[in-house]
Amino acid sequence: MSTPEQLRQLIRALLDTQIQAVLATQHRQQPYTSLMAFAVTPDLRRIVFATYRATRKYANLLANPRAALLIDNRCNDSADYRNAVAISAQGTVHEVDVDRRTELLNLYLGKHPRLRDFVTAADCALLQLDVECYYVVSRFQNVDELRLDQDDAHPSSNEI
Repeated sequence: MSTPEQLRQLIRALLDTQIQAVLATQHRQQPYTSLMAFAVTPDLRRIVFATYRATRKYANLLANPRAALLIDNRCNDSADYRNAVAISAQGTVHEVDVDRRTELLNLYLGKHPRLRDFVTAADCALLQLDVECYYVVSRFQNVDELRLDQDDAHPSSNEI
């Protein structure tokens, strides 16, 4: 089992090096996935992403704000079975509050400067996933869990 600090370091390293994630929402009780650019806050508690308000994913999130983001480092070769790491971040999504918009917009643009016109468009929503839990899958079947509480994180680990 990994310690909370080891898990945080692994999560931070992967989230810092990857630029895209798969967002999972729900539409009519069916999963709906979308490829998204993202950025994460230093405390790992918020993952920021953007979408136009006229998209299905935005409508899905309005109807049900529960969502997950999958971030991984696979290379699409056989070595992935032992080397790839995948992280699933679960929580609730809402539009970024006005008082934090500048801070979180700068965080997002720091990672994705080429998306400035997109994310600052009037019809684009800057969203944040308030992360409740990270599931970290490594070595093909090792699963660690990092739950984010108000004050601390508690790890658990199991093999599938």
